[in-house]
Amino acid sequence: MASRARVRAPELIGKGGWLNTGNKDLTLSDLRGRIVVLDFWTFCCVNCLHVLDELRELEERHRDTVVIIGVHSPKFVHEAEHQAVVDAVERYGVEHPVLDDPELATWKQYAVRAWPTLVVIDPEGYVVAQHAGEGHAHAIEKLVEELEAEHAAKGTLRRGDGPYVPPEPVATALRFPGKAVRLPAGSFLVSDTTRHQLVELAADGEQVLRRIGTGERGLTPDSFNEPQGLALLPDGRVAVADTVNHAIRVFDPASGALETVAGTGKQWWQGSPASGPARAVDLSSPWDIAWWQDRLWIAMAGVHQLWTWDPAAGTVEVAAGTTNEGLVDGPAAQAWFAQPSGLAAAGDRLWIADSETSAVRWVEPLEPSAAGDGYVIRTAVGTGLFDFGHRDGAADQALLQHPLGVTALPDGSVAIADTYNHALRRFDPATGEVTTLATDLREPSAAVLVDDDIVVVESARHRLTRLRLPEEAIRVESVAHRTQRAATEVAPGTLRLEVVFQAPAGQKLDTRYGPSTRLLVSATPPELLADGAGAGTDLARDLVLADGVTEGVLHVSAMAASCDDAPDIEYPACHVHQQDWGVPVEIAEGGVARLGLVLAGLDAE
Repeated sequence: MASRARVRAPELIGKGGWLNTGNKDLTLSDLRGRIVVLDFWTFCCVNCLHVLDELRELEERHRDTVVIIGVHSPKFVHEAEHQAVVDAVERYGVEHPVLDDPELATWKQYAVRAWPTLVVIDPEGYVVAQHAGEGHAHAIEKLVEELEAEHAAKGTLRRGDGPYVPPEPVATALRFPGKAVRLPAGSFLVSDTTRHQLVELAADGEQVLRRIGTGERGLTPDSFNEPQGLALLPDGRVAVADTVNHAIRVFDPASGALETVAGTGKQWWQGSPASGPARAVDLSSPWDIAWWQDRLWIAMAGVHQLWTWDPAAGTVEVAAGTTNEGLVDGPAAQAWFAQPSGLAAAGDRLWIADSETSAVRWVEPLEPSAAGDGYVIRTAVGTGLFDFGHRDGAADQALLQHPLGVTALPDGSVAIADTYNHALRRFDPATGEVTTLATDLREPSAAVLVDDDIVVVESARHRLTRLRLPEEAIRVESVAHRTQRAATEVAPGTLRLEVVFQAPAGQKLDTRYGPSTRLLVSATPPELLADGAGAGTDLARDLVLADGVTEGVLHVSAMAASCDDAPDIEYPACHVHQQDWGVPVEIAEGGVARLGLVLAGLDAE
């Protein structure tokens, strides 16, 4: 093996303690002799959820040599609550130990800058690799195989059962339900996400009438994988956003038949087709769906876009968004989203819960007579990725915290499942005001209007809760937050940005069809950068910081494609590695003149 920098791994510390260990605290010395993969994640982050799925096969194949440790490192205030982390570990089927690190202590020790980040520690306790973003499972498995061989030969590899201890199962009718829809007969169909099923409940929202799906992960005529969004189609069938299967399914309540209508079961990556026959195009974590403008609109959370499925033509296509993560309004093709997770059709508007920007936005046609052409994106509430809280009042000052659902109300306003505030909020376009309708809900993720009531999916209480729509809003104490990550002090003038990417062993950069790397840079506020913003193919560039701007956030998006480096392979396997960073910076004399971000490998500086 090639020599590696011998950097001793810092200890694992977190004020929230350990989960999935049978109440035992773990130290790195307990793990000596095993290959350790640290997964720095936070449960709001869809890219982190993708990595959880990527790691499942590695976890299974190397169970006797590899220990995966999730280090939960919160972005939102709610994610620092211990019970919320406990819920998330169960919700997403995490079957390895998790360290709850609400104060980002271990995050700081490992100099992590992005969610998700993976760090590999060898059996002797040294850091040997770091990877940011998605698409690294193949590279990590290659490294694991090398480390197994090397340390078996040295006698420093210890095989055996890992420290994972599964929690006791809890009996409830629903388990972390995601979305719900009311069927014409008055019953409710609910996506029972953690149990990989749909559940039909009677009109009282409690009695279970039937379960749809085996309860095991799969893409078969009788299985789902963490389904979320539901939408009633004009023909009476129900469309299902089968999120982790990266597919759209259609369920017929009358016959019980389940059909896949869009998606291949594989996750979409940059460079893949973004339109075409629906069953031939990959999707990426469709989270919610709504029937609007004679087609099914899809909140494609995994790539920060809106797509549509046209059942008449049998096609899918991108309707809005660039895949860049952020909040940018304007023509649909130029807009930026951040994990759109809730949709609600209301006349000439399609409301959107844009979760990572804590925003409510909408789509409307520029020319109402030309359905499907000429859409524009606008924002009602929310300012960007880093500001959130619970504040009512004028929409341009109001704050939400990671909303996952929107529901159109009869008066033209929209109810908001303000998930991390445990509240039901309301935005009224007529007055431009945001109010609070209800509090003391536990992670509400969606709501369904039923006459004068609204039925809320209380995801973390595993139930539907019926509320009377109040005539007056509740008054709450205003709270504002900003994502708490230490800013990097950078020197004024020119900042050298370098994204570190080292192709995995046995691979090389794929240059057969042109450059295999991409770098996109922007800033909040835009005035932070006098020069250096925009897209390019080099993973390094000089950024010129403007005079007079003292702080801001650099948004960096990088991608690299590597392929098997073997001349005897006619069709080498290729892998895409990508990550987005939001790096808070402060301009200060004596600050650094170089910003290194690790996409894959180790930063030499």
